[in-house]
Amino acid sequence: MHELGITQNIIAIVSENAQGKKVQRVLLEIGKLSAIMPEAIEFCFDVCAQGTIVEGAILEILEIPGMARCSQCSATFYVDKPFGICECGSLQIEILTGEELKIKEMEVEELCV
Repeated sequence: MHELGITQNIIAIVSENAQGKKVQRVLLEIGKLSAIMPEAIEFCFDVCAQGTIVEGAILEILEIPGMARCSQCSATFYVDKPFGICECGSLQIEILTGEELKIKEMEVEELCV
C-alpha cells in the first residue's frame, strides 16, 4: 500500500508549512486517474498524524475526474482510465485532469494574544 508513504509525506509537508501552528483542516485533491485510493489515505491519515501538529485535523478529499482532449478533433471528454478513445475514433488523446495529488488548502489555529 503506497498510500502510507504518500500520507506520511503529506503530513510532513503540511507540518512544515504550518510553521508550528496547530493544523485544523487539510483539503487534498486526488485525481481519479492517479492510482491513489482516497479511502486508503483517509485510513492512514489519523495514524500518520499522531504526535504531530496535524493530529486531530479534519481531512477532506476532493476527487478530480479524468478529462482528456483529442489531438485530432480537439474534443474534450471524460475518461476513467489513463487512456481512451475519442468519439471521432482517435486514440491520440492528452490527459488534462485526473492525475493530480495536491494539498489544496490547510487551516491552522490562530492564537489571539
